[in-house]
Amino acid sequence: MQRSDLSGVWRLVAFDDLGSGGERLEGPLGPDPRGLLIYSTDGHMSVSLMRTAASTRPPSTPVPLDFMGYAGTWRIDGDRVVHRVGITHTPRLKDKDEVREVHLEGGHLSLFGTVPAGDRQLRRVLEWNRAGEGV
Repeated sequence: MQRSDLSGVWRLVAFDDLGSGGERLEGPLGPDPRGLLIYSTDGHMSVSLMRTAASTRPPSTPVPLDFMGYAGTWRIDGDRVVHRVGITHTPRLKDKDEVREVHLEGGHLSLFGTVPAGDRQLRRVLEWNRAGEGV
């Protein structure tokens, strides 16, 4: 994979958590999130994600997020992309690397990663389509 394979603007089509058997579960931004991912050719990146629907999570869970985003730099490492977070909606990510496994087929990009969930790691997938003119 080369930098030119990922460079450009991507539109979010799905953001799901994955169950222990690989089944898709509603992600942190609900059933119909929106988002943009931008990879510049000079190594900068930005991602913005938002909720569009009311949360269906139980009331006992923490307040649901309505927006997630960060920006920084990016590099390719084998079949992974590494985002070095410079600014973020959540301070715990600042100056950290967010590593995503990349699956790329034509204009469709899948990024797999993990996030802490209590005493285990939760696997997530973000699905993107390459954006056309007039994003």
